[in-house]
Amino acid sequence: MTEKFGEGTVDIVRTFDAPRALVWQAWTDPKMMAAWFGPRQFTSSVPEYDVRVGGALRIVMHGPDGNDYPMKGVFREVTPPEKLVFSNIAIDNDGNHLLEGETTVTLTEQGGKTTLRVQSRAVGRVPFAPQMLAGMEAGWNQSIDKLGELVAKN
Repeated sequence: MTEKFGEGTVDIVRTFDAPRALVWQAWTDPKMMAAWFGPRQFTSSVPEYDVRVGGALRIVMHGPDGNDYPMKGVFREVTPPEKLVFSNIAIDNDGNHLLEGETTVTLTEQGGKTTLRVQSRAVGRVPFAPQMLAGMEAGWNQSIDKLGELVAKN
């Protein structure tokens, strides 16, 4: 059995004054994803993003400290325009797993507004994982703030 170094969960609900189709696009278009994914002060690149069941995803967050923070995963459920489920695995530059988890994104629309729910969990696989897990909620909240700013512009 793989050793476990902490666990983290996030459950965030936000409502945007934007149509669901636009919020869905922000989650499924790699260019839009790169524009908002990651905490403030980070930029991201999305070298692989195949939005279909079994499709792979790779996102690299570029930190203000000059370091890259890659993650990979596989889409497990894709139900346009309402639900995405994907594995999320934080890796180091050698491909070793640092965190392993799953994220579920659900979108509901009412009156032209979209309610987003992000449920994410991760399990640490290395001794320093608890520090990464400690920033998980803040990182997701900052990402969702950036998502809201992006859809408000469109």
